[in-house]
Amino acid sequence: MIKYNLVCKRCNLIFDSWFSSSNEYERLKKKKLLNCHNCNSIKVQKNIMAPKLIKKNLTIKNEQNLKKLNKVKETIKDYQKFIKKNFQYVGNNFAYEARSIHYNNKKEKNIYGTATKKDLKELSDEGIETQMIPWIEDKSN
Repeated sequence: MIKYNLVCKRCNLIFDSWFSSSNEYERLKKKKLLNCHNCNSIKVQKNIMAPKLIKKNLTIKNEQNLKKLNKVKETIKDYQKFIKKNFQYVGNNFAYEARSIHYNNKKEKNIYGTATKKDLKELSDEGIETQMIPWIEDKSN
């Protein structure tokens, strides 16, 4: 696949289009099948394009960002270990269990599970405090 920056010589619209190859672009141009989607003119030509170059410092920045991302992932995994050790997993029953604890004045226990955004909003409206945290699935199997 190749992407060309095209320009309509009639209305001066500049737009991008993808082609399977440069030969495909030439074949469509020769058959007058390329047209401007603004004015429908067939006076469409390739526009001057600058090549996309990868800068060395960009690669270094990507490596630095990857290190930061891995550090964040490790922190999240540490939180998950703490939660799994100290909280009871209630699965999809999180909203029900949270209400049960809140309204039945049950001995406060720590729970975690899943809930919809709607459930979380309703819990908040009812004065039930919850926290949403990112969760990374363990794929080490």
